[in-house]
Amino acid sequence: MDFGDFRRTHGRRAFLQRFAGGLGTVGLWHLLSVDGFADSPDSLAGWNPLEPKKPHFTPRAKNVIFLFIEGGPSQLDLFDPKPEMKKWDGKPLPESMTQNLQLAFIKPTAQVWASPRIFTQHGDSGMDFSDWLPHLSSCADDICMIRSMVTEQFNHSTGQLMMSCGTPLVGRPSMGAWTTYGLGSESQNLPGYVVLGKATAAGSGIWSNGFLQSSYQGVPFRDKGDPVLYLSNPMGITQEAQHDRIKAIRDLGEIDYIETGDMEIAARMASYELAFRMQTASPELMDFSKESKDTLEMYGVNREPTHEFASKCLLARRMVERGVRFVQLISSGWDHHSDLNKNLKKNCDINDQPTAALLKDLKQRGLLDSTLVIWGGEFGRTPMIEDRKPIEQGSVGRDHHPFGFTMWMAGGGVKGGQVLGKTDDLGFHVVEDKIHVHDLHATILHCLGLNHEHLTFRHQGRNFRLTDVAGQVVHKLLA
Repeated sequence: MDFGDFRRTHGRRAFLQRFAGGLGTVGLWHLLSVDGFADSPDSLAGWNPLEPKKPHFTPRAKNVIFLFIEGGPSQLDLFDPKPEMKKWDGKPLPESMTQNLQLAFIKPTAQVWASPRIFTQHGDSGMDFSDWLPHLSSCADDICMIRSMVTEQFNHSTGQLMMSCGTPLVGRPSMGAWTTYGLGSESQNLPGYVVLGKATAAGSGIWSNGFLQSSYQGVPFRDKGDPVLYLSNPMGITQEAQHDRIKAIRDLGEIDYIETGDMEIAARMASYELAFRMQTASPELMDFSKESKDTLEMYGVNREPTHEFASKCLLARRMVERGVRFVQLISSGWDHHSDLNKNLKKNCDINDQPTAALLKDLKQRGLLDSTLVIWGGEFGRTPMIEDRKPIEQGSVGRDHHPFGFTMWMAGGGVKGGQVLGKTDDLGFHVVEDKIHVHDLHATILHCLGLNHEHLTFRHQGRNFRLTDVAGQVVHKLLA
């Protein structure tokens, strides 16, 4: 038997053991590792790239629900009250604050706009919330409010990529992809990483697998009809016929895989087989009929304007119940350059009740301790006014603001009932506990039991990671 026949018959590992001894084996194994083949399967049968993996250390969270608030919500009108702004209302910022300032649309000399919102304190923690968040404010003692987020990106596409992928560059793995790459998934019949909601300015790049295997890419789900397009069999195709078809494709893929060792063949076959299992699992997942009337009412599933977002929040809870590792739920339309008072209120009416219901539902089911919930956008909004329609009364808005914005976290591993970080009296710059996006990512991975410096993938001659070459775990956030 020649080398090729032996390798095809017995697999790569047996080939190495038989024909490559001593230091030669070590060298060849290293080259295979660099190219991503050392841990590849010898056979496609039963191979699952999303099989659960051990974390680096004991985790506090097992699952993540990332409520991505696309467009940049106004922290000054929701979470970060600034009564001192009233003294500056209608005046430009001090020149000392605006030197060498780059903003997306407005000039540094734009006038300050004091928020008209009424803030009150809630919970034992006395956390401040706007009057437009009556439901979320009832969860104050479970929330860790971060008022000191910063990023270098002030445009939507690059900002969204930065928040999701740790870089403004297209083609890098997203946070969900890194998470499933590092931990796999406990769900055998659903994807490990699911996306609920419409594409953003950055498109599907925010749930990309990048240079990781395609098995780790986010799978967009719809909240009605087939959750994934073309998941149902066409008319006349039975489950038995579909099973036989998948088996035949796998057998052909096995031949190609043995010849080439291409892991994308293995990943593609794993996705076909997962899709086949999803044909049974997905209808049950999407069926809310067994949810109690009180639960549906709590989320606001059966009424407007909450129906659509409430359905996604309830679906996210059902997914983590079934072992889905990472759910990215996108809430679109928070880019309020104009008509902020009208449109932000509309967004809050849609988002507030379902978000609070998600936290309460997870908590009462014992899932909040093991589920990390994250809420926030790619940046915040400026304390200065943007007036795109000066002839229309009340049409003003705010520009993009990356220098100090607010996000919040709750659940697995996070200390609730605290406010971390502080911006200046005008809400412009961070003056206490600055937290960069890289730090946020490092902390999220830490909650999942992953060391962000050790979760790497070799690509084009160097090791890549979610936090690039930066990031520190923010221990003040942790319980």
